[in-house]
Amino acid sequence: MALPLIRLLPHRFNTIRAFVNAKVKWVRDPYLDYAVEREKDLKQVISFKNQIISNPSKSLPLSAASLLKPHLNLPTTSTKFFQKYPSFFSIFQPSPGLPPHVKLTPQTLLLHKKESTIHTSMSNKYNATERLAKLLMLAGVTKLPMHLINRLKWDLGLPHNIVGTLLADFPDYFEACEVGDAVTGKVEIALGLVCWRKELAFSQLERRPIMGCAPNAKLSKHIGFPMNFPKGFDLEKRVKDWVEEWQALPYISPYENATHLSPNSDQAEKWMLAMLHEVLWLMISKKTERENLFVLGEYLGFERSRLKKAVVHHPGIFYVSNKIRTQTVVLREAYRKDFLIEKHPLMGMRYRYVHLMNKMQRRDEATLVSPSGG
Repeated sequence: MALPLIRLLPHRFNTIRAFVNAKVKWVRDPYLDYAVEREKDLKQVISFKNQIISNPSKSLPLSAASLLKPHLNLPTTSTKFFQKYPSFFSIFQPSPGLPPHVKLTPQTLLLHKKESTIHTSMSNKYNATERLAKLLMLAGVTKLPMHLINRLKWDLGLPHNIVGTLLADFPDYFEACEVGDAVTGKVEIALGLVCWRKELAFSQLERRPIMGCAPNAKLSKHIGFPMNFPKGFDLEKRVKDWVEEWQALPYISPYENATHLSPNSDQAEKWMLAMLHEVLWLMISKKTERENLFVLGEYLGFERSRLKKAVVHHPGIFYVSNKIRTQTVVLREAYRKDFLIEKHPLMGMRYRYVHLMNKMQRRDEATLVSPSGG
């Protein structure tokens, strides 16, 4: 049987239209920078935690942990990393003559138990299932390679073992399948939708106007993006005028097929922004590394150059932070200063992990302080 190919929509590979001929400057936002920076090392810490928990002995030889350094992009050796967070990890020798191991502290094990309770709750499973299904429905693709889903797994708040949980618990939603890369022809394992979920095919921006409305209420297509600018930021008048006209254009859902649009049009750009906005909204932290957005966007058929310009040219919608050795795209409207307005239960747990990581910090290390005094 012929394998489905990655959809390459021809209109999205043409040259983009010229943005208003004006440079949009980058202005640092200390609150959103802090929202990114306070999670420094968190992803690596949780990855090590999961590796340790998965071992029958609930510990890991330091020699084995060191092999994970390149995969976790550690800035130092694994041993020094564990020593940096003594409230989280404990290095010990199982018995004389055996190599040193690392295990979790009792406080970490307690938080892990609470986190596991959230992951196994049906409310969280349904929430994760719907968000993953919506990701698969973007641009009508309905399937994504597993390597791409694994890349976004942390930001989506998905369980460590997707196949053994969501795929097994929701066989009416997901199925394992294969896709063939349209360029290389390489076959890849993928996750696909069993069927289109019409009730989920509404973006967050579309849902807001109809919340509280009567059933079958007509959905307005003139939806603008919420915009927030940092203190000291000011758009040139001609750029501001263009943005106002652009905001007034009809809104096309990221779950609709927009192949009929001219690639050089403002309307096509607004549809692409709707896609990026929805992707970030599906993330539990409302942010992700810029490279994640670009890799997903390219798979959906957008040119990387278009994605880069879209993020840079709309600083009222997105903020790009350069903290923690990477570039992170943050959805501005989801934050009030450095606080998430709607906090997912798993984000609450992550903040508790961060608190534990910093609780017994070495005296020679400065504590990160929020600009808002938190």
